[in-house]
Amino acid sequence: MGQVVATAERVVAAPADRVRAGLADYLGTRSRVLPEQFSDYRVEAGGTGAGTRVHWRFAATSKRVREQDLEVSEPDGTLVERDTRSSMVTTWTVVPTGADRSTVRVRTTWDGAGGVGGFFERTFAPRGLRRVYDDLLGRLERELATAA
Repeated sequence: MGQVVATAERVVAAPADRVRAGLADYLGTRSRVLPEQFSDYRVEAGGTGAGTRVHWRFAATSKRVREQDLEVSEPDGTLVERDTRSSMVTTWTVVPTGADRSTVRVRTTWDGAGGVGGFFERTFAPRGLRRVYDDLLGRLERELATAA
């Protein structure tokens, strides 16, 4: 068994404070920018940043669907989502890249399977998750542009 790591990064045409606020807004912005792989979305507590608890079903593929219950924290200016049902942790980092631009980095880790299945998981899962995050970040950028 080894740790699996998936990362994505995108420069978003919006100031860092607006991007951070959008990512942390689970009642509004976040619910509107989730791609089709996310379903059964509901906020169970809080709704903005630290202390929020949110649930969704994530379909990595049609046969790999996971129920996720996430607890949100905000250490050191990051947004961290910990799945209480698994070892999955997603960290969102937003840094200014100019007056009206930001670089968003997302990093997800989890304890993968061992053996041959683990090899395929470590090889293919990060690519699939990166595509989902690229889609989500594009939707976020469009959402923030229309809200400006």
